[in-house]
Amino acid sequence: QVHLVESGGGLVQAGGSLRLSCAASGRTFSNYAMGWFRQAPGKERNIVAAISWSGSRLYYLDSVKGRFTISRDNAKNTVYLQMNSLKPEDTAVYYCAADLTYSSGDSLPLSFREYDYWGQGTQVTVSS
Repeated sequence: QVHLVESGGGLVQAGGSLRLSCAASGRTFSNYAMGWFRQAPGKERNIVAAISWSGSRLYYLDSVKGRFTISRDNAKNTVYLQMNSLKPEDTAVYYCAADLTYSSGDSLPLSFREYDYWGQGTQVTVSS
């Protein structure tokens, strides 16, 4: 079992920054691929960023490239999402997720169906 807990969401003005954290417990954190997803009301849950277990492979949704940065600290069992230059369209519930089947050399998992465990989500609201 893996337990994921997100934190760091909140209300911010457009152009501002937030850093989301996702603390993991349970199985060896460094073996997972991790992803950040978001879901706005009435919309699908879509991937925002993903990171391999070593941090050497990264993925970003086109609309967040250059503004968001995903990183992980395996010693702290934590993955982060630094969000800068936030826009109202970034407003959503943000979820972190873990893919326990990921192996070194694999393409990063980009579909929510590929992830095994999910956090409870944290709300990010960007006002204009």
